[in-house]
Amino acid sequence: MSISLTPDQERFIQTKLQAGKYRSAEEALEMALRLLDEYDRANAEWIEDVREKIDAAILASDHTSPIDGETFVNQILERFRQGYQAQA
Repeated sequence: MSISLTPDQERFIQTKLQAGKYRSAEEALEMALRLLDEYDRANAEWIEDVREKIDAAILASDHTSPIDGETFVNQILERFRQGYQAQA
């Protein structure tokens, strides 16, 4: 496989090499790919976590009687007030 880098990418790698952080451009690119893989895995885990929380919220809402928006907001404000008073 052959890849082409932009001048900025080449300068970036050269800067890392000159600073002694990596012994070769290949090593720097290997690290970049490893970090990209970690990022992709963490992102996939986050998405799965959010999906599970959404599913749990939907399931909980199936067993909870509906309330109007004003009541909902007032309940949240009351929780904030109680939390604030507990800290004071």
